[in-house]
Amino acid sequence: MVTNPGATRVNWEACWRIKGMRKEGCATCPEATRTCLHNNSITIKSIRMATEYEVPSPHEHHLEHVAEHNHGSGDNFAGKIAVMTAIMATVGALFSYQAGSTESAAAMNKNNAAIKKTEAANQWNYYQAKSSRQNLAELAATIPGVDSAKYNAAAERYKSEKEDIRKIAEKLEAESKEWDELSEVKLHQHHRWAQAMTAIQIAISLAAITLLTRKDWLKKISYTAAGASVILGSLAAMHI
Repeated sequence: MVTNPGATRVNWEACWRIKGMRKEGCATCPEATRTCLHNNSITIKSIRMATEYEVPSPHEHHLEHVAEHNHGSGDNFAGKIAVMTAIMATVGALFSYQAGSTESAAAMNKNNAAIKKTEAANQWNYYQAKSSRQNLAELAATIPGVDSAKYNAAAERYKSEKEDIRKIAEKLEAESKEWDELSEVKLHQHHRWAQAMTAIQIAISLAAITLLTRKDWLKKISYTAAGASVILGSLAAMHI
């Protein structure tokens, strides 16, 4: 038996670590006191040394070294992907703005073209009305017993007015055509911006997958998609 129980009180966790005992304690280690009073071959000195010193094996040391190395390289890889993703997201935001802006411009130009087309149609209707009056005046001038000079003068007046109306109608049609062409240019530019936006979104998605899988070939594909997006954006900016 232990002759000096007070001198042999040690932390119960050290006893559990060495003896393989459960934390609940045993018959000689009551949970209420959480102390151990064993009198086995293990001395108090060995218990204290085991508590204070833990010498890792070479295998454990190697595993810790590999884990630290992988953790460091993984953070470096993830950091690069994170920076590239942030850059691609910024470029994508610019592409998205340009795509929306050109789409709105194309719609506005098409609306202006439709307005000019309607105004030109109104002028052509006015032109047809003047033509009808001119024909009636010319017909009236041929009727016997009427003032033919009066109707001939009216017919000439209608003919002159028709020419002015025709010029206005043709001018409005030319303006409508110009607005249509501008709309087509903006719409083509919008398609380029949309293609660039699609490519950058694909690049961002691949970058996210690369961060999870840590595949170098996925990273290359992501950067390639980002490069294609920049090229498409450049073509859009140059109206090509």
